[in-house]
Amino acid sequence: MSEYVHKSHNVSVLLYHFVCPAKYRRVVISKEVDQSLKDICLEISKRYEIEFIEIGTDKDHVHFLIQSVPTMSPTKIIKAVKSITAKEIFKLHPEVKEQLWGGEFWTKGYYVNTVGRHGDENTIQAYVQAQGKLDEYEQIHSQQLKLF
Repeated sequence: MSEYVHKSHNVSVLLYHFVCPAKYRRVVISKEVDQSLKDICLEISKRYEIEFIEIGTDKDHVHFLIQSVPTMSPTKIIKAVKSITAKEIFKLHPEVKEQLWGGEFWTKGYYVNTVGRHGDENTIQAYVQAQGKLDEYEQIHSQQLKLF
C-alpha cells in the first residue's frame, strides 16, 4: 500500500501505473524471467526513490504500480526501470536475448497513468495482480475497470 512520503519541503503520494511491452511484443516473460524482474526491481527500489507497489507480468508485457517523489518525473522513473531491468535480464537469461534481435528488451514506448491515492489505487492494484490470469481479469474488468 502506498504511503505519504515526507521530504524536507513537501509531502507526497505520487502513484503511477506503467505498462511496458517487450520488444516486438515477443512472448519472453516466463516464470523465471518474472521472478528475476521482481528481484531486480527490489534492488532498484533500494538505490532510487522508487517504490514498487505491484508488478504484474503477462507473457509479452509488464504492469508496474510505482510510487515515487516529485523530483522524479514519470519519464525519468521508467527510463531507469527499463534500462536496469533490460541489462540484468539479458545477463541472467541469455535465452531471452536470443529471442530479441537488436539487443533491446523493451519497446521504446510505454503507457503511464496517474493513480489517485483515495480513488483508483485498489482497482489498478487488483488489475495489475490479475495480469496473466485471464479469468480474474475478466471478472475485475466487467465489475470495476472502465479505464481502458
